[in-house]
Amino acid sequence: MMSNFKENLFNKDVMSLDTYIMFKLKEETARLKPELIAKNRAPISLSMGAPTANPPKALVERLKQILDEDGIHTYSTPKGEDYYRKAVAQRMKNRFGVELDPDKEIYSLVGSKEGIANLIRFLITQKDTDKDIIMVPDPCYASYLQFIQCAGGEAYPIPLTAENHYMPDLDEVWDKFVKTGHNPENLKALIINYPNNPLGVSATRDYVKSAVDFCKKHKILLISDLAYSDLYFSEDEKPFSVFEIEGAKDIAVEFHSFSKPYAVTGWRLGWVCGNEFVVQRLGKGKSTVDNGIFKALQKACAEILNSKEGDDYIKEGNLGYKRKQEIMVKGFTELGWDMSHVPHTTFYLWMPIPRKYKTSFEFCEDLLKTSGIVVVPGNAFGNCGEGFFRLSYVCSDEQLQEVIDRMKADGFRY
Repeated sequence: MMSNFKENLFNKDVMSLDTYIMFKLKEETARLKPELIAKNRAPISLSMGAPTANPPKALVERLKQILDEDGIHTYSTPKGEDYYRKAVAQRMKNRFGVELDPDKEIYSLVGSKEGIANLIRFLITQKDTDKDIIMVPDPCYASYLQFIQCAGGEAYPIPLTAENHYMPDLDEVWDKFVKTGHNPENLKALIINYPNNPLGVSATRDYVKSAVDFCKKHKILLISDLAYSDLYFSEDEKPFSVFEIEGAKDIAVEFHSFSKPYAVTGWRLGWVCGNEFVVQRLGKGKSTVDNGIFKALQKACAEILNSKEGDDYIKEGNLGYKRKQEIMVKGFTELGWDMSHVPHTTFYLWMPIPRKYKTSFEFCEDLLKTSGIVVVPGNAFGNCGEGFFRLSYVCSDEQLQEVIDRMKADGFRY
């Protein structure tokens, strides 16, 4: 198919991209499905970080009503309708105690993933050598690496390990960064993601303050991905906004999403907020890319953001995730895993592969082919993920128990 085009039709960074790991797993699972069903091991997916519950009933019903409003189907604006941005500002104040200007410090997004991808694309200048650099956690949300690669930049990994309590000393990171020959002038930003995907862990306020101070010191942008801010089971680990740290707005932007708390992953709606210069500059770039989000979605979601129905839905959902986590913790403990330090945020478990396996891929492949259980090899999230796997406990309680039962029957133990 390529023979009709010049070899350099796409830039080399795009040509080197592979299919996103979650879609690759989906394709492989579909290929194996008939064989697995035939041996009573129909696939159970614990791979995708996507809620399976229905959205809030009040949200869906309100959307249906709004669809009949005059003018609701016309173009919106890339920055988001006034009512949407004002609702976001109110939510940030209610949830985090953070004051934001809805006209200057908030911008709508087609999901937070789109916003982060475009911000990275706008930050990085493509160069063959001496590339622009963004520091990312390792392990991290796999798309960060693809965003940076596709934009022609370099991702500099910051190891998140049990030894550093998943909060690496950033001054030590800087010293190593310089000693390995990287040019500080090429460093554009640092990404933090707490609660973390894939680890599920949180960070302390003192640590996030150190990240703010680090970015101020080196005059770089701090990008906070807070997609999991409302998924928590303990007040002791209640996620907080970077803007609760004094002075953070001077150097930071933060990304939020409706996908996880309200189970509307397919609706694609979120927002970026924070530093006025960065938010507005990102907005100018986005105005050349999209014409804004469907106004009916904006209006319905603006109403759920600060409603009792929305808050009750999140609380009920978190009770369900807590119960699901308990099922998995109990089951994996019986299978020989040490489950004594499980975080109480997100719907992920990050676990070491059984000792008899040499690589994450080897274990995950065997678990799929033998038991029909789909989990993600840790190295898909970065080099520090080798030797681990991630699972998402988002399916039904019955399916989660079936996972444990199959692993017991099929001889999968730590």
